[in-house]
Amino acid sequence: MNKKLWGGRFRADTDELAADFHSSISFDSRLYRFDIIGSIAHAKMLGETGIISKEDSIAITQGLNFILRDIESGKIEFCAKDEDIHMNIERLLTERIGDAGKRLHTGRSRNDQVCLDMRMYVKQACADIDTRIKALIGVLCGIAERHLFTVMPAYTHMQKAQPTTLAHHMTAYAQMLLRDSARFSYAKDAADMMPLGSGALCATAYPIDRDMVKEALLFKELTPNSMDAVSDRDFALDFIYACAVCAMHLSRLSEEIVLWAAGEFGFIDLSDKYCTGSSIMPQKKNPDMAELIRGKTGRVYGDLISLLTTMKGLPLAYNKDMQEDKEALFDAHDTIAACLTVTAGMIGAASWNTKEMLAAAGLGFTNATDAADYLVNKGLPFRDAHEAVGKLVVYCEQQGKAIGDLSLDELKALSDLFEEDVFERISLKSCIDRREVFGGPNPKSVKKHIETLRKFLE
Repeated sequence: MNKKLWGGRFRADTDELAADFHSSISFDSRLYRFDIIGSIAHAKMLGETGIISKEDSIAITQGLNFILRDIESGKIEFCAKDEDIHMNIERLLTERIGDAGKRLHTGRSRNDQVCLDMRMYVKQACADIDTRIKALIGVLCGIAERHLFTVMPAYTHMQKAQPTTLAHHMTAYAQMLLRDSARFSYAKDAADMMPLGSGALCATAYPIDRDMVKEALLFKELTPNSMDAVSDRDFALDFIYACAVCAMHLSRLSEEIVLWAAGEFGFIDLSDKYCTGSSIMPQKKNPDMAELIRGKTGRVYGDLISLLTTMKGLPLAYNKDMQEDKEALFDAHDTIAACLTVTAGMIGAASWNTKEMLAAAGLGFTNATDAADYLVNKGLPFRDAHEAVGKLVVYCEQQGKAIGDLSLDELKALSDLFEEDVFERISLKSCIDRREVFGGPNPKSVKKHIETLRKFLE
């Protein structure tokens, strides 16, 4: 006969294959701490409100604490036949304390119970990821502080565009991560609503005190609609979306690291600790960690699309489809956590080839815009200045020279507005120093940006 906790309605046992297909304990077991903490708060409330006796409430609380201790000491092995973490813990509790354990589920459903566990998980996951983000921002700020004056080329369309500094480049990624931190903060706030008391979908007739449970579990608010509460996974989507955007940012940084580590660039030397070799080519030192971070971005995108697709056609309220939410959520969390930590280690242990970066910035006419600006300051309209310097670049390409290599006579042949001071104005240092606007590459501007980032970390 069926011995499941919900088996009273059924006259036959669940098909063995169907039971295995239905079971979620293989992945939702990681919710055990949140499930037990939530159940303890629920049991104490039931006792305080007189829905169950104080004696039963105390017995349940003590029993759950012992189960938590035994799980964390490795003494408990979960059973697939009990389907999920909620049934496993309730079964263990009833076996240990008897009939009092059967009273724990009074006034609640697995529907609002699992929502509670997941919201608690997301709140903790957001805090975990935010800590890792801040660690990486700290690493990027450290690199920027050491390289305020390290000149390198900046690119558009993967073509050299203008000179900048390594500090300016690193703080660009720090700014992306700052936005990521804000997204995880939003996701945490979205999860910070206490759903217990929503029941299966239409709340409960027992005189429960939802505020008591909310306070005990440190939630900011109560969910205001029981049907929405048990069917809402927006908070999980917010978290996975934040993971996906963060992964995209890490992928962009990783792409640049892969390029910069190549001999054609030679801007960065990655530590052996974050590279691997080839099974056939003995000379190879491959940036595998950066490539993996870049590759795992697609995995996190898949987690987001998976849950979005699961939720898109579901009527109110709870549907079993929602069991598919957890693996996507857990995978996104695990993946982005690992990527953030490895990125911080990889880039923090790298060394920078400043001479190569400076030499590269001197190529590709990165000072052409400043040459045009020079003519504008002499009174030439910008479009005319743009055309003149464009012709100048063509001449340089024909002669195999950089703009700064030309003589004053050669420059004057294209515009008589050029004077001797042009050579100082189009030097790489001047190109950077003159960009003092807020957010620009001037070392003073970048230093202020770093100070802002440091204040955020504090």
